[in-house]
Amino acid sequence: MPETLIIRADASVAIGTGHVMRCLALAQAWEDAGGRCIFVMAESTPAIGERISAEGFEILTIDSEVGTGTDAQSVKKLARDADAAWVVVDGYRFGAEYQDLIKDGDLNLLFIDDNGHARHYAADLVLNQNIHASSTLYPHRASNTELLLGPRYALLRREFAAWTSSKREIAAVGRKVLVTMGGSDPANVTETVIHALREVAINGLTVKVVVGGSSPHIESIKRITAQQTSRFELLSSTNCMPELMAWADLAVSAAGSTCWEICLLGLPAIVIPVAENQRAAAVRLDAIGGARLADTESIVDSLTENVTDLLSSYERRKRMSAVSRSLVDGLGSARVVESLLKPVAHAVGEN
Repeated sequence: MPETLIIRADASVAIGTGHVMRCLALAQAWEDAGGRCIFVMAESTPAIGERISAEGFEILTIDSEVGTGTDAQSVKKLARDADAAWVVVDGYRFGAEYQDLIKDGDLNLLFIDDNGHARHYAADLVLNQNIHASSTLYPHRASNTELLLGPRYALLRREFAAWTSSKREIAAVGRKVLVTMGGSDPANVTETVIHALREVAINGLTVKVVVGGSSPHIESIKRITAQQTSRFELLSSTNCMPELMAWADLAVSAAGSTCWEICLLGLPAIVIPVAENQRAAAVRLDAIGGARLADTESIVDSLTENVTDLLSSYERRKRMSAVSRSLVDGLGSARVVESLLKPVAHAVGEN
């Protein structure tokens, strides 16, 4: 029987909300297996706090600089007090020293990673759900560290479970575009995308723009979309992403965890790396034909051209849908929980 899972992840306008949202998917899967989850946070946004609480998960706040020894010591104490089965850590500000401190507390540790940013990995499990994930990103790791690599382990929330076997109908000419740039979008890429889509000359074009509840630009985007009522609809803090993805013929999306949701639905997409840590996955998706990478150097022209091209081409969207759908089966969260329930090997040295 699963016990308590301690999840250490943060959210803010600056760092985004993706770490917490994928951890929410893991928390849901752990709860479905009969376990309890506690989120430990030093930084959050009101929207993220409300979402976690609405899911029924407890939030504990720590007053520590993120990623420091004090942070790790606080998490260790909370994990011991809760008799936690595992500690889960997700974020770029947690490195090798942080892992060592958690492991020194004789705790089981899952470290969620994207690009091998830590100097050394002492965690029992390292999860990298990205398409570019490979063991070469983790040359320095403990002998017992197990790697969970690739979209096979993509963490998708409960609302996507009903869509694992969905079939996509490809329209001869696409006219429905979904825009989603993540929970906070600090650079307001959403507004840039709207400007580009205003130049797309497709009759009957309809655009649904999803803005996360942690975005500081909601009012500005409201004003812009209100000027384009015949084409644009603004949706804020929606919990209906699978339905929106099923509705759309094409997505324009940030290149974070949303990519794997899009892949599950087989939704053709243009992806934009809104942070440097998203670039490797976006480049790889583009290379295999699972999505198209926007040129961020001339983003408005690139988006206008690519959106027009893909909406006009049934064959291109059909191929892209097939490739993306082959990458993600929607069972990633369950696979990670299965790994958490296995006996943990003890380290005997380093690789």
